[in-house]
Amino acid sequence: MKLSPRQFRDKDLISFLKKNLVSEGALPDRLEFEITEGVLMIGKSYIDDALCELHELGVKLSMDDFGTGYSSLSYLRQYSFDVLKIDRSFINGINVKREDRNLVTATIAMAHSLGLSVVAEGVETREQLDLLEELGCDIAQGFYFSKPISAKELISFKYTESP
Repeated sequence: MKLSPRQFRDKDLISFLKKNLVSEGALPDRLEFEITEGVLMIGKSYIDDALCELHELGVKLSMDDFGTGYSSLSYLRQYSFDVLKIDRSFINGINVKREDRNLVTATIAMAHSLGLSVVAEGVETREQLDLLEELGCDIAQGFYFSKPISAKELISFKYTESP
């Protein structure tokens, strides 16, 4: 789930999460929030405070669209992210552009050295998936697996690999 700048301004965000995690008996580490670099670039203290509180709560934080901004590396140092999601624009050319493959290779190695899991966004072909597995990417998502589906459809979804 992505958090918007407006949600970060909500002073009740953390108490709402705590209350609902307890009332539903949910484990905080089963909940993951995606934060885009655009949200971080706003640079407001309430965003810093909320991210620290979410981390302390045990919720997973994911940096979404990594590589599309100009200061993503500093954000990895500044905040306690658990997951790094490589933007689809790098995955798209991974099998045809040496530069994209090299950037993805370096990003995976860097993320793993920081103790982060890596998600590749926008995987559309078996060739991309095979290369990402070879490079040590932890998770892949994209149209190769399924078009977007509703929560109701997800319950009965069964993945079958294309020939």
